[in-house]
Amino acid sequence: MGTIADEAKRAIEVMRKGGVILYPTDTVWGIGCDATNEEAVKRIYEIKKRVDNKAMLLLVDSPDRIVRYVAKIPAVAWDLIELTTKPLTIIYDGARNLAPSLIAEDGSVGIRVTSELFSKELCYRFQKAVVSTSANISGEPTPRYFAEINPEIIEAVDYVVNYKQLEKGSPKPSSIIKLEENGVVTVIRQ
Repeated sequence: MGTIADEAKRAIEVMRKGGVILYPTDTVWGIGCDATNEEAVKRIYEIKKRVDNKAMLLLVDSPDRIVRYVAKIPAVAWDLIELTTKPLTIIYDGARNLAPSLIAEDGSVGIRVTSELFSKELCYRFQKAVVSTSANISGEPTPRYFAEINPEIIEAVDYVVNYKQLEKGSPKPSSIIKLEENGVVTVIRQ
């Protein structure tokens, strides 16, 4: 098993070439790629056998990075991110600077600031948002840990991060809220 830094570097090399990775996140294992690379994003939809009008979320390493991908961040977002005690995905209006298929029909995008060691290091070193979608084929249950991931997914990605593969547990998906520019909050998933 490599160090967090070594594994992040290897994963980034793959993503810079337009590749798709399988990696641990602050919730479940995710399939990821450069969120600005449309071809890589399309590959994830193909790997998951998922229709491309169903949005995928992004991970970033810090709240400051969100500004690059959202035109106008409501002030309450900063408090929500700072005060949350569990993974929180916020859906923002006014998505920008992303692969077009990541932007929902209404112009929104879901972004989560990760605090998990590997995914945070990955996003920090990559200096861009990373796609994060559960490592399952569309319609199948979400795997709770690495050993539950369908071998078809493992075969289809370009790099499998060699970190936390033996850990078991029952991680929960993130809470999801939609935050409109006027500050109205709608809870999508608790």
